[in-house]
Amino acid sequence: MNCTVALALTTLLLAPDVPVTGRLIAGPPPQVELKNTGTRAVTAWSFAVVSPTQTGTHREIHSADVYLSEVTRGLPRSEAHLDWLRPGESRAIPVDAAPAGASVEIVALVFEDGSAVGDPAAIVSVFEHRASERDELKKVVDTFNASMQAKRGVAALEELQQRFAAAAGAQESVPLRSAREAVETWLQKAKAGGADDQIDQSVRSYVAFVTRQYEAASKHAKRVG
Repeated sequence: MNCTVALALTTLLLAPDVPVTGRLIAGPPPQVELKNTGTRAVTAWSFAVVSPTQTGTHREIHSADVYLSEVTRGLPRSEAHLDWLRPGESRAIPVDAAPAGASVEIVALVFEDGSAVGDPAAIVSVFEHRASERDELKKVVDTFNASMQAKRGVAALEELQQRFAAAAGAQESVPLRSAREAVETWLQKAKAGGADDQIDQSVRSYVAFVTRQYEAASKHAKRVG
């Protein structure tokens, strides 16, 4: 049996009603192809590449929560494989390794309507992460709105820089770090003589974008069932 045939293995499912199948595709790099055979879009998934060892099996877990692609889809840095898996769609997910004799096990799935199936701990982790991201995005939106209500231009950016710097550190979230770095970039441009109107427009566009992310996080952080 050649390597390609050996890696095209039947998916192992946790339950018969799991509406996603998966199979390994030989590389390099190796990939797992997920296929949605159900009627609801998948917004988060977790699967394991299960390999035989001398003492049993080794499980390599791969997870992705792609609910925010509702907002980020189509942006220059967005990755095509990190998007909702809609009914009938297939998606190739890169993995680090897929030894001969390995198989794929679907661990957990979360759907667009907030329902989920699979390992309870994995599902809880997804919704906890979404709730945390929702809260961090709200902090960003509130911080911008508080500073922009009374100030504009360099004065507003300097105040925003101070507010976001206070939240920086080892526990700084991705939304807060992204906002801090964006403010620092705008402030540099403003002090270098950039047009206030253009910078203000960039700030407003950014806030509108983060607001859409927050709204999506608020919606998808609610588990159904």
